[in-house]
Amino acid sequence: MAKKSMAVAASIKALGYSPDYAARSLSNPHGFVLGLCYSNPTNAYFAEVLLGCFAQANLSRCQLVLERIDGSNAEPDAVTSLTAKGVEGVILTPPLCNSEKVLQVLSSANIPAALVTSGQPAMGYSAVSINDRKAAQEMTQYLLELGHRRIGFVSGHPSHIASEQRFLGFKDAMEGAGLPVQAGQVAQSVCTYQSGLEAAEFLLSGGFNPTAIFACNEDMALAAIALSFRKGLDVPGDISIAGFDDTPMAGMISPALTAVRRPIAEMAKEAIRLLVDQLGAQRAGRPWVSTHTMMDFSIVKRASTDAPPERSGGNGGYRKIVKR
Repeated sequence: MAKKSMAVAASIKALGYSPDYAARSLSNPHGFVLGLCYSNPTNAYFAEVLLGCFAQANLSRCQLVLERIDGSNAEPDAVTSLTAKGVEGVILTPPLCNSEKVLQVLSSANIPAALVTSGQPAMGYSAVSINDRKAAQEMTQYLLELGHRRIGFVSGHPSHIASEQRFLGFKDAMEGAGLPVQAGQVAQSVCTYQSGLEAAEFLLSGGFNPTAIFACNEDMALAAIALSFRKGLDVPGDISIAGFDDTPMAGMISPALTAVRRPIAEMAKEAIRLLVDQLGAQRAGRPWVSTHTMMDFSIVKRASTDAPPERSGGNGGYRKIVKR
């Protein structure tokens, strides 16, 4: 059997054979070939997106093709690649779902898209999102209710609409409590673990002395926990940490992470369903109207947050940890 497989592989290579994705699409009149386009996602987030996309693609009898789009000039090449693979529609994840250039290139190629997005979806595209601003406001309000007043915020990538919305929600809650956001209270980041370490260092060493840090994605919140431990701080005894996304990793670490839960896999499934509906309507010649599905979020309270610590001597220093 192994020799037969090797012979087949050798024949394929000698003949220069490559799969005809377009022919596969035509041979499957009940399904579609869909593309999932992504750019520099965090691993836990992307795993949830894949889980949802593959589950719904299977239910819809569709094939799923993955395509990474990176770099300012990569969009035309990516669309050419998708077209060659017979892709009839694509799912766009952040930040691609917010890119006018990506949407324009797809529109020019006549490839429909559904967006797994945040903030205001692009006109004419079906989209799935949560209310990021309200979610961030509620998480900040929870920290305020615990008694925190010095809450540091780790912002996300400046080009992500979700990052802007989450910062505005944080600001809404702080100002609603009569606590204007100060210089040194917000650390700019780019949604990666490494940038989260740098942002947490800025907040913990810059003189603001937060009793809590709210990071606007999970990787950066995990980085804040790791850096706190490196500095000899107890979480949540000295500092509370909260995040956003709530993938399975949030409940596996110690202390388990308090987080805004958005149903990432369900959002991806819904985006596939909306795209299949659009393609089905087009194939049947039926009218189609774009749909924006707003999904629920929740605040998952875990061990990484608690009431603020007592400060030693009133000088803003963290208390000394007593290990038992």
